[in-house]
Amino acid sequence: MKVLRLFREMISSRRQPKAVLLFLVVGAAALASAQRGAMSPYQGESDGISVGGKWLEFQSSDKMTGANDVRFELRSDNYFREDPNYKPRVVLFCSSGKLKLADFNPGVRLPPPNRPGFWGQPQLEVMVRIDDTHYFKGWNWMRGHFLSMDKGTVRGLIGAQLFKVELPTRSGRQIAQFSPGGLNLDRVRQACDLTSKKPSKD
Repeated sequence: MKVLRLFREMISSRRQPKAVLLFLVVGAAALASAQRGAMSPYQGESDGISVGGKWLEFQSSDKMTGANDVRFELRSDNYFREDPNYKPRVVLFCSSGKLKLADFNPGVRLPPPNRPGFWGQPQLEVMVRIDDTHYFKGWNWMRGHFLSMDKGTVRGLIGAQLFKVELPTRSGRQIAQFSPGGLNLDRVRQACDLTSKKPSKD
């Protein structure tokens, strides 16, 4: 609001044509920058930069160990019914050159787990589609807010053009659709020691 008020004052004065022009140039540059990246919501983490397609990379350093932490984020093309202001997202957490965790965050509260994992851990069964391959997976249920993805799905996702996740929610079954194409795979390999591999058709 302050920026708009300043802009109106500049126009109404008609005495600062250069200032108005500068305001427009700076505003356009800021808008272009915002489209290429995103501000980080975490203290001590750099703002996100584009690493190809719709992927963003965020970097930080562990204050105790000095380890280089990298976070890759991909937001879905659609919303879930419960929250039209928050898109589901996939987040890859890498530290010291290794993948540590891969999360699917639907942006809505998840229903209770519906199956046990190999070690008895609570899981939610989801249906996954990677390009022309689809299959069912049990992902670890993390406090009802997000699901921990398996490494095989992550390796298929980073080299795919289409990625979908269908899961039960409190509003019924919903599908999150992603467009993962264009990711800089060299950057992911360096930061996470992760390479692309097409999923096998079971």
